[in-house]
This record gives sequence, structure tokens and C-alpha cells, in this order.
Amino acid sequence: MITVQVNQSTTLPVDETILIQAAQQTLLSASVDRESELSIVLEDDLFLQQLNQKYLGIDTPTDVLSFPAGHIDPDTNSVYLGDVIISIPRAQSQATAGNHTLADELQLLVVHGVLHLIGFDHVGDEDKKNMQATQDEILKQLGVKVKASF
Repeated sequence: MITVQVNQSTTLPVDETILIQAAQQTLLSASVDRESELSIVLEDDLFLQQLNQKYLGIDTPTDVLSFPAGHIDPDTNSVYLGDVIISIPRAQSQATAGNHTLADELQLLVVHGVLHLIGFDHVGDEDKKNMQATQDEILKQLGVKVKASF
């Protein structure tokens, strides 16, 4: 099950089903069990800045953070992959700068975040190339034309 949570002071600016579909397509493309669970949390810049500082030692806001869990829920026997936390203001700013929709930007960030949950990274050149290619293919499958490099 994929859940979407939104900061209480924020309204969800897009239909949550596109975020769920982006996460599901990412899991499907990576052959991850469809019964796996994860949360997509939409927040503000301050919240992401605080998490970025606490967990990565970087005192600036960011667009997306992933917190892998990988534990098994004893009630459902499904794997809880973790949380993808996205800054709505940062996503809006990047969408405006990239001249594309907020919906496309949020789908990009969900795909990117879920890839991190399932073990992808972009630290080394080979890992970066592999993650970029996988992300691009999933976005293509979703019909999202945003090109993002990292």
C-alpha cells in the first residue's frame, strides 16, 4: 500500500493518484513486490531543511529525501520500504524554472525518491548512470517529459 500524507497547513496541489501511480510504476519497473508499502509525505521547505540538517548535516532545504526502512510489517507480512518526503514549494519552484507542470515535477521526485528506497544511488559515476537511465525510462512510461540530471 502506498500512502500520501500532506502537511496540515498545505493542500495537495495535484491529484494524489498520479503520485501513487509514479511510485507503483517505479516498483513495477524494478521488479519490487507490489505488496510492498511506502509513504509519500508532502511538506514545506523548513521541514525538509530540518531533516536535511539532522540526517545529512546539510543546513539547506532540498526537494526530496528518502528514508529507507525495509522492515516487515508483522500484521500484513509486507515489506515497508520507507518514506519519500517532498518539499511542495521546492517542487513548484523547480517546475516553474524547468517550464513544466507541478504534477510532472512531483512525479519525477516520487520516482527519484522511490528509487533511493529500493537501493539506487548516484554517488559514483556508474551508479549515477544506472539510476539516471532507470529514472528516465520510468518517467517515459508515465508520460512525463521532464529531464532531470543529478
